[in-house]
Amino acid sequence: MTIDEKTIKDTLLKGERVTLECKKAQSNIPSSVWETYSAFANTYGGLILLGVYEDLKEKDINKRFTITGVDDADKIRKDFWNIVNNPEKVNVNLLRDEDVETVVIDGKTIVAISIPQADYNTRPIYINNNPIRGTFIRNHEGDYHCPEEMLTMMMRDANHDGNDRLFLKHYTMDDIDIPTLERYRQRFHNRFAEHPFNDLDNQEFLRQMGGFTKDRESGMECLNMAGLLMFGKGLPIRDRFDNLRLDYIDKSHLIGDQRYSDRLTYDGMWENNLFNFVTMVLPKLTRELPRPFKMVGVERDDDTPQHKAIREAMTNCIIHADLMLNSVLKVEKYDDKFVFTNPGLLKLPVEQIYAGEETRARNQRIQNMFRMIGFGENLGSGFPLILSAWNEKHWLKPQLIEQRDLLQVKLILSIERTSSFISLNDKKDGKKDDKKEIYAELTERQKLLLSYIEEKDTITIPEMARKAKVSTTTISRDIAVLQNSILEREGGRKDGRWIVRSKRK
Repeated sequence: MTIDEKTIKDTLLKGERVTLECKKAQSNIPSSVWETYSAFANTYGGLILLGVYEDLKEKDINKRFTITGVDDADKIRKDFWNIVNNPEKVNVNLLRDEDVETVVIDGKTIVAISIPQADYNTRPIYINNNPIRGTFIRNHEGDYHCPEEMLTMMMRDANHDGNDRLFLKHYTMDDIDIPTLERYRQRFHNRFAEHPFNDLDNQEFLRQMGGFTKDRESGMECLNMAGLLMFGKGLPIRDRFDNLRLDYIDKSHLIGDQRYSDRLTYDGMWENNLFNFVTMVLPKLTRELPRPFKMVGVERDDDTPQHKAIREAMTNCIIHADLMLNSVLKVEKYDDKFVFTNPGLLKLPVEQIYAGEETRARNQRIQNMFRMIGFGENLGSGFPLILSAWNEKHWLKPQLIEQRDLLQVKLILSIERTSSFISLNDKKDGKKDDKKEIYAELTERQKLLLSYIEEKDTITIPEMARKAKVSTTTISRDIAVLQNSILEREGGRKDGRWIVRSKRK
């Protein structure tokens, strides 16, 4: 992007300090420029303006910046290029010729330097040949030494082999929960009935899947991080990765002062490995999503784009997580949204992810294990699949939020429709057929409950539970959904009746 007078003035009026740094720099390059270079490169990129004074005490944005200019722009540029290309000062030069420009504003010359965000393969960007003390990050207050935990994460991300290859000495097949592995193998067999891996014993199968490995130097054979976290027993996992917690919280359909209606966290009732977590949580997330009746050949296919999107979000939450951070991998369900939180930061700028550019997963072996049983799309289609599925329903655009201070990423999938949504069921007179639109969004069980109510409007929740052969808790959740859209209750619990709104006189 060409930097001109208008661009600079517009940038100064915004005063976004996280991506802007101004230096008076009348005759020389201030030494603090290199801290800013490192900070911008390790954060979101930014613009350094030499020849602009910023009064940090001035609250009026129109008065905060003063164009002072530099004495000799050619000298400043030459000095800058000499230093940025010196590996003793800067470990990597990210800049092209067009990233350093001279601009005349109000008769004064300034030097504008555009710093790009460094690629995850290149970070950390540091100065003075010292990655520990010379790596900086940026926030709204300025440049700061990079915390050790974040620096270590950057170094891990630069490893093309991923995080989950980590060799775990003395962790063997004794640390694998065999029932979990057998459930995985059954799914694998269902998908690839003729695959030669089906004939292997458990250890060799896990080796072929990338979870069991041999240290060529010592000859020792052990589990790696992928094998243990995916299929391990809970106790060995907690012994080795006590930094990591898995947590599912259902905060939908709360009554009174309820904090949650369902929760899955470690309680000694299940082996808390990743495969169990995913396969236990996914049905809980998707059970209330509409499943329209559709046949493919002689088999029913009710795997909608929205179900696939939830599965993709859940898988992404794990394969892109930095599972070595002291954090929680959390999935939350609300009445109006799903929230997926994973430890780690984005390896690409948010804009590139929305545009469909794919990054290499942190946990490549775990990613492959999930893909082999149909979890996770092919390379390059994951996030676009989520966007497309949500757009199809006219739901609010998914939000991908990087929380750098917490070293975590959130994906928020709202199931509220955009304000500009116009139903395809709109009539020619401009009025909506509300019942038809709402009915199309219901699950099969919710439609079944409505049919019970059509037959008997005084039917109780226990009666519906017996007829549907599910728990009263499940029925109560479905009724709560229906009462938010199409159903009303008239009278008390014992002597009242149900009313479908479009039938009310």
